[in-house]
Amino acid sequence: MLHSAGIGALTVAVTGTGMLSYRAYDNRVLGADGGAAFDAWRHWRDDAGPRGVLAAAVLAASPHNTQPWLFHLSGDDRIELHADLSRRIGSVDPYACETHVGLGCALENLALAAHARGLEPRITLRPEPGRPSLVAPADLTKATQQHSPLYDAIGYRHTNRGPYRDRPIDTAVLTDLAALADDPRASVIWVTTRAGRDDLGDLMIRAARAVTEDEQQSRENFAWFRGSADAIEKHKDGLTLDGQGLSAVVTSAAKLMPATSRTSGDAFWVKQTRTVHTATATVYGLVLVPDRYDPLHQLTGGRLLERIHLAVTARGLALQHMNQITERIDRDRSQGRDPVFGPPLAALADRAGGDGRQVLAAFRLGHPVRPGRRSPRRPATQVLR
Repeated sequence: MLHSAGIGALTVAVTGTGMLSYRAYDNRVLGADGGAAFDAWRHWRDDAGPRGVLAAAVLAASPHNTQPWLFHLSGDDRIELHADLSRRIGSVDPYACETHVGLGCALENLALAAHARGLEPRITLRPEPGRPSLVAPADLTKATQQHSPLYDAIGYRHTNRGPYRDRPIDTAVLTDLAALADDPRASVIWVTTRAGRDDLGDLMIRAARAVTEDEQQSRENFAWFRGSADAIEKHKDGLTLDGQGLSAVVTSAAKLMPATSRTSGDAFWVKQTRTVHTATATVYGLVLVPDRYDPLHQLTGGRLLERIHLAVTARGLALQHMNQITERIDRDRSQGRDPVFGPPLAALADRAGGDGRQVLAAFRLGHPVRPGRRSPRRPATQVLR
């Protein structure tokens, strides 16, 4: 890979210098996703039964790749999805909004995988409010197999944080994606005008900067960064250098550098938000719900978000989740402070057709310059209780 990227001199330096050679080996400069932490992406179709359903569910999107789920199997006819409350992000997600969105994403993968295996899942959201860890049981009955492009996209769906090409998304594509909403509790609207994109992008940059300037949020964000192959294999979760959407040359060089600090990581994120994420966004999507603090609405919105991401993947497009604004909204609310980001986000959503509904999640989509990379995953066997 280094040779094809045209950096033969760096290859020589790595070979000739002990420390660089070790870091090249330790951080997998020559092979980013070859370890056991990525096996879940390679084997998710292997099992035709309920365990295969779980193998697909664990490939869902989740905040900071925290994978906040546990599962319980009862024979071959019932799967229970539970929240792993130990995987909350603290001040970054004080009301568990993002956690429940991620659990909703897992539910969507679960349903698609069940249908593909000839199982009809009857899913009940939050059946016992007194048991907050029980998110949803899915009772399975035999049915006709239903394969879909969304199911086939599960193994290829990755968050793409790299640059997007300066090409608009067809209006018909956005209409089709919006039509994926099949529950009145969740919908999606698009921010496509130059003025709207500029305003939302500016709000995202300011929110990213505010997160990094908040000591607690900064620390709890950085706790999910896995800076070495050893850390990736140990945890099988979190954010990695390979997931940042950088070119092969820059990614390889970054892996050879000393491990990043929290402050330099924060500065990098703010810069990428300003120079790449918002600068190359051709359209933003906002998932709307009546009440963003209602767990049922969060789960429903998460299912829609995953469905959209899979549909985007099936079309060869890219999507990046961008939640810094809502993270700051929840932080201000939890601290009893006057809202800074809530009113401008609500006004922007209303201008785009939000009709007073609340923004649960935000994302950008577009035509990628380079494909997204796999993120580490805990296998289904590790999240069974």
